[in-house]
Amino acid sequence: MISQKATLRETLERQNEVLKSQITDLNQAKFLCEKMLDEESISYEKLQVEQYVTELHGYWKDNQTVFKLDSVSFLYIWGSMLTWTTITALCLILGALSYSKLPTEIPVQWSKGVATSLVNKNWIFICPVICITIRYLLKPFIYAKLQMNNDYGEIITEYLTNYMCFLVLSVEMFSILFVFGAVKSVVVLLFVNTAVFIGLLIIGLVKMDLRGKEIL
Repeated sequence: MISQKATLRETLERQNEVLKSQITDLNQAKFLCEKMLDEESISYEKLQVEQYVTELHGYWKDNQTVFKLDSVSFLYIWGSMLTWTTITALCLILGALSYSKLPTEIPVQWSKGVATSLVNKNWIFICPVICITIRYLLKPFIYAKLQMNNDYGEIITEYLTNYMCFLVLSVEMFSILFVFGAVKSVVVLLFVNTAVFIGLLIIGLVKMDLRGKEIL
């Protein structure tokens, strides 16, 4: 206000909106506390905040940044824009740091520890482009398909989109490590990645269904 970049009214209007948001959050917290206190027996070890929330999915979406890292919140954390940005940035950084040390051609396909397909090392910079393509071109098609018969279409779409980008990062890392003789087989790496992430997806969705039924 002193530098005349904003008027007193504009400042007060912004502050009023901030206070409204804080009051809403405090009322939600107060409501949760009251419902917990109504329980005859409650302990930290068995605490599940979600069972005290009326609009479960909205609550998860609005408060995903403060969840503990369990199988449900992992779905939101892994499917977030921040995770995608991190993966894409790692693809770019990894390529930039290793580019000068790579041979003219690098492998992109392997069989029994032997490279079966080579491409120009400039391919290393296509990885972040692939991540961008997956999120902005492929993601809408995945969502449209899942939304037809799945209540969790948006969650699964975000999760799978970032997982595909993670696979791109894994292949990029493997190509670089393979060139330097650090690893020989990509099959085990991709199999383990897929098993773990699909397993967490299934467990998270089952848990969401169970908690949703508890509320109902």
